[in-house]
Amino acid sequence: MNSPLSFDNTAIAFANKSDKELKQAHWLFGLMGKPWLVQVGTRLAPWSIRAGLPVKGIIRKTIFRQFVGGETLDETATVAARLAASNVQVILDYGVEGKEGEESFELACQEFIRVIDYAATQPNIPYMSIKVTGFARFALLERLDSLMATTEAPSLVKRYEAALALLSEAEAAEWRRVADRMERISTAAVRSNVGVLVDAEETWIQDPVDALTMIMMDRYNRDRVVLYNTIQLYRHDRLAFLKQSVDAARERGFVLGAKLVRGAYMEKERKRAQEMGYPSPIQPTKESSDRDYDAAVRLCMDQLDVVAVIIASHNEHSNALGVQLLREKGLPMNHPRVHFSQLFGMSDNITYNLAGAGCSVSKYLPFGPIGDVVPYLMRRAQENTSVGGQTGRELMLLQREMKRRGM
Repeated sequence: MNSPLSFDNTAIAFANKSDKELKQAHWLFGLMGKPWLVQVGTRLAPWSIRAGLPVKGIIRKTIFRQFVGGETLDETATVAARLAASNVQVILDYGVEGKEGEESFELACQEFIRVIDYAATQPNIPYMSIKVTGFARFALLERLDSLMATTEAPSLVKRYEAALALLSEAEAAEWRRVADRMERISTAAVRSNVGVLVDAEETWIQDPVDALTMIMMDRYNRDRVVLYNTIQLYRHDRLAFLKQSVDAARERGFVLGAKLVRGAYMEKERKRAQEMGYPSPIQPTKESSDRDYDAAVRLCMDQLDVVAVIIASHNEHSNALGVQLLREKGLPMNHPRVHFSQLFGMSDNITYNLAGAGCSVSKYLPFGPIGDVVPYLMRRAQENTSVGGQTGRELMLLQREMKRRGM
């Protein structure tokens, strides 16, 4: 009987880090363990950049270096090569967020396609990530979502089609441009044989994103898996949604790409629900999130004939469960429809030990100009403060490795 995979081997986890890099990471996570400092920093950094203050150099040498692959695609190549040496792959993410306007949307679409074309030239980059809010107006997504909520059609796609019929002529024309961008991204992915991961969004714009992604999966996930939808299991309704998605894939004859995450907007979601007087979409406890996440892993692993799953988690138990299920089913560790992933700069103990066990695993690697990726960096700083035990766990592992090296 195989023993459970251990994520405690720091020699493997930090093999590609020099003593200097180890000390730098330890210092940075130490700072992020101070909530008051993170609170001040996450307010000051965006303001300082907008005001033109000379802070980019400090950001570049600290939090940017820890969590971002570089400012350009060429800069990410160096990081990707280092990861490749440890059999770790890359999910490229163009980290620009929150820009509005048709010109910006079109530029973002073109950049996503450029990333796909670049990934196709690299042996170690099988996936890239997109946000529909990168090329669609937030308020239009809100409008569609609210219209979908008022229709009583039997399926997500049917509700989406009914909602489209209720848009004004101008809104419908604008949405056609959004759908066209999604189509262009999808066809580029097919042409380049690169997987596209569609990020999750806030609950009040998620339904049209899900519907559009489902339609593209139905169209393109036939001979191989091109598109993956992101399922946030910190929502209490997502396990049921995953089951419905699996049923739809089986009925329609396509492969469901499912990237499983816990979630990224918990505090914002709860606050909005409270302010607007509707029930919170977030699970009542961390335990219920964990339960649904692991149930989702089991569901996907039981139906690999119609599901390709990415276990995108920093939770050691959930990753160990994925490995355990591969072993129980007698499947290879690098099964083509089972992939693991963690964010660059975090949970190296999970990533590198999975790679050492022969699993298909990647780092989610954002890139982009410092001024543009600041929102992403601020989320990482806040996440490492608010996620129970994450910073403490990182610090403990770094300290253990420093001690092992006699530092």
